[in-house]
Amino acid sequence: MSIGEECIQPDELKRLLQNKPVPICYDGFEPSGRMHIAQVRRKLTAFPSNNFGSNVRLGQEHPGGYLRLSGRVLGQESRISTNIVTKFMSAVYDYQGVVKTINVNKMIRAGCKVKIWIADWFAQLNNKMGGDLKKIQTVGRYMIEIWKAAGMNLDGVEFLWSSEEINRRANEYWPLVMDIGRKNNIKRITRCCTIMGRSDNEELTAAQIFYPCMQCADIFFLKADICQLGMDQRKAQVNLKIKQAFCPPKIVDKNPCLEYIQYIVFPWFDKFEVVRKENNGGNKTFLTMDELVADYEAGDLHPADVKPALAKAINEILKPVRDHFNSSSEAKILLNTVKTH
Repeated sequence: MSIGEECIQPDELKRLLQNKPVPICYDGFEPSGRMHIAQVRRKLTAFPSNNFGSNVRLGQEHPGGYLRLSGRVLGQESRISTNIVTKFMSAVYDYQGVVKTINVNKMIRAGCKVKIWIADWFAQLNNKMGGDLKKIQTVGRYMIEIWKAAGMNLDGVEFLWSSEEINRRANEYWPLVMDIGRKNNIKRITRCCTIMGRSDNEELTAAQIFYPCMQCADIFFLKADICQLGMDQRKAQVNLKIKQAFCPPKIVDKNPCLEYIQYIVFPWFDKFEVVRKENNGGNKTFLTMDELVADYEAGDLHPADVKPALAKAINEILKPVRDHFNSSSEAKILLNTVKTH
């Protein structure tokens, strides 16, 4: 429960954990460029069972970017007709590099097995990297290197390439996709295309029409119990961007600097350290977000104090990644190759 920011259906999550001590958590990504600290609204969606049939209809995409599904649970000996509606279990902010590492490690510590779906075929369908599969796969390997360097617990993670798994188990995968496609019309499919970063009124290629059906099929194909889906928003170069970041005094709501502190710094360090002159209040270490919020709303903590402390913390988190790419020849080659794409 402590992993998510919000939990609306705690009873269902408890039942899942009682019946399956090691649930499978699914997280997919398109390898589509250089990794960044990208802000992603995440919803962890728990399923009542991982033994699904393929009678699935896609629903409208919800604000957080997850799909509402309905269908049947298949019993071992007979079909049991019941609605499967994905339950919005919790929401967290995820960041493609650092916070993905934080949240994956949290899921592993909570007893989950994490399957990271490297959606190389999906990136090709979505025309990422010009649709060049070799370039896409190079980017995928580069991202794995970053997660390794950032401290992701790889003992609890299984990386799966969509191209390999779909080819290996094509007789399982494509009937799922076709069944989902048969149950949905084009209008419903196009409403779900925002999962690709496309608007629902944008002209799509025929290949992109497959995308929502395939992403829906992934969840059943991988027998996921908990599904993370999201939509990202780019952010780059730490010091300059944080210095220029929107950080209104005394305003906490929708303050991106405070969100970085809450979702990156506190989970990583369990504290937030501010260094300032004595006449500005002196140095202070915040041990909880509530404590920081109280000072910020009261005006005792100023944006000019927050920004350098935040930049220092983020740079400290990123240092092992930078060091890895400076010291590892293999990682350096991957990075230089990705830069040319």
